Amino acid sequence: MKLVRNEILYRNSFILIELNYDEDCMCVNWRGYVSHHDVMAGCMEILRLVKEHKVVDILNDNTYVEGMWSGAAKWGGEFWFPALREAGLQRFAWIYSPSMLSRLSTDKTIKHTPTPDYIKTFDDIEEAKDWLRTTC
Repeated sequence: MKLVRNEILYRNSFILIELNYDEDCMCVNWRGYVSHHDVMAGCMEILRLVKEHKVVDILNDNTYVEGMWSGAAKWGGEFWFPALREAGLQRFAWIYSPSMLSRLSTDKTIKHTPTPDYIKTFDDIEEAKDWLRTTC
């Protein structure tokens, strides 16, 4: 069994951000009901850490997110994703939540993103990891 080496960079009640050295990516795990403020605060922390650690790949897992957070969708698409791209991000693998409301919020964010060609959504985390590995 392979031991995965992760470094926790940030954690609070709704988000865990780690660097995965074996996969060479940032892993972001969201959980629970996230508010507009939660989404913006978590995203700004991700942006800060992408810049600080020169991250090019993100595995963003919404598996445990519940409810709608679409109030932050326009901001995420119009500001945050372009800022990530400018910071050097090349690939963003986004695992959908099983919550239909959260899935709709994800899709709405992508629709607000000017050039979302580096963002891909998945229902399966292993498929997302494979996509990150094979698109390098």
